[in-house]
Amino acid sequence: MQQNAQNDFPQGAVLVFGGSGGIGQGVALTFAQSGTDVAIAYRSKKDVAERVAGEIRGFGRKASIHATDVTDPKQVEAAVEAALKEHGRIHTVVFAAGPVVEQVLLGDTSHALFKRSIDTEVMGFFNVVQATLPKLRAAGGGSYVHLGSAGHVWWPPKDGLSVAPKAANEALIKGIAKEEGRNNVRANSVLVGVIEAGMFLELLKRGVFDQAWIEETQKLLPLKRWGKPEEIGHTAVFLASTRGGYITGQQINVSGGFGI
Repeated sequence: MQQNAQNDFPQGAVLVFGGSGGIGQGVALTFAQSGTDVAIAYRSKKDVAERVAGEIRGFGRKASIHATDVTDPKQVEAAVEAALKEHGRIHTVVFAAGPVVEQVLLGDTSHALFKRSIDTEVMGFFNVVQATLPKLRAAGGGSYVHLGSAGHVWWPPKDGLSVAPKAANEALIKGIAKEEGRNNVRANSVLVGVIEAGMFLELLKRGVFDQAWIEETQKLLPLKRWGKPEEIGHTAVFLASTRGGYITGQQINVSGGFGI
């Protein structure tokens, strides 16, 4: 298997679903800095995707962007085929897609809101796996990295629209690891804490997270600061690279020790 100069990845690209999101951008850039080409799948933020692709090219790596709605299997399949045409191979699939998570109690959650979360997070991830798994098998293996939630370790009140759907994906990750290891396909999760990007900043701007919330959350963090997108990226890169080559079906909690 031909490797790049740093020997961390085979030739080809990582395909990042949600690569135009706040955390997804950081993940895509970190992969490029680690020596691999990047395909960015985005839903609506074409300008952001183009900017990130430009930064990736600045690192001397190839970048492509692909519009897709993960809830539509046909769009996902088209994006995967386009990425393969651009890069020849997809060696890693990162699932970082998802809507802004409204902060509501489970008892106050509408059917429509819960369904939207399931459709995007769970069905979206399933659609991505169905479109990419045959490609990974055919290429001799590969890796899935799912961005999950640190809420699996300590349940954050009102964050059920994130934690509950992602719990289904954690089960899928373990299933992929169990069933596809024979095909040299690995699957792992990064459990994401409070990261100073994307959804957190949006909800902060809306006033959903007030000073009292900030103070209470800080009490749950042994590391008294918010995380950075690149810190999620570094862990995702490790799990996907040859350095994490004997790791599958696992979770790494990147949350500053949230809930310990």
